[in-house]
Amino acid sequence: MPSSDLSTLLAGTPVVPVLTIESVPTALPLARALVDGGITVLEITLRTPAALEAMRAIAGEVEGAVVGAGTVLTPAQYQTAARAGARFVVSPGATPALLEAAAASSVPFLPGAATASEVMRLLEHGYSCLKFFPAGPAGGIPYLGALAAPLPEARFCPTGGIDLERARGYLALPNVLCVGGSWLAPRDAVVAGDWSRITGLARAAAALRGSAK
Repeated sequence: MPSSDLSTLLAGTPVVPVLTIESVPTALPLARALVDGGITVLEITLRTPAALEAMRAIAGEVEGAVVGAGTVLTPAQYQTAARAGARFVVSPGATPALLEAAAASSVPFLPGAATASEVMRLLEHGYSCLKFFPAGPAGGIPYLGALAAPLPEARFCPTGGIDLERARGYLALPNVLCVGGSWLAPRDAVVAGDWSRITGLARAAAALRGSAK
């Protein structure tokens, strides 16, 4: 998937759920519940021992799911995520080593930025599709909206402190492709196996598509 296709992919989904999967047996029903609700682009964070195996399982068995790896911090993690079936890689930032790993990989990179200088450096490296993190603490909707005029080439997936209502405000901005959030998979619902609740949350998120523009 070229980087241009990553931008198209993200522009086609209002919300990318940020999933921290604790147990591999929950991975498949969780992914299916989200896909059933119309949310197909999934970010699995590399924060748990189960993450890579969960990624492999979803990539191989859940029809319609497009799986990405989140919280990728090192070149080794980048390469491991690619081998596990990640279709894209997400990081909260962008180090020189990660940019080198991305340049050497066929799996596209969604690097993180929180300041105008970080955005400008990534634009210089050819990245116009960026993660804005941590969205809330970094200035939220007013700050991200203010970046649109001086940096019109940049498009963002804001993540951090976003829920359904805040998502509407972000999606109304001209420089926002989609938002990332963990609210689609509440921990209590995952532990209880309440997949119908998660499908309902996914449907509400999918309904944001085009509604805020």
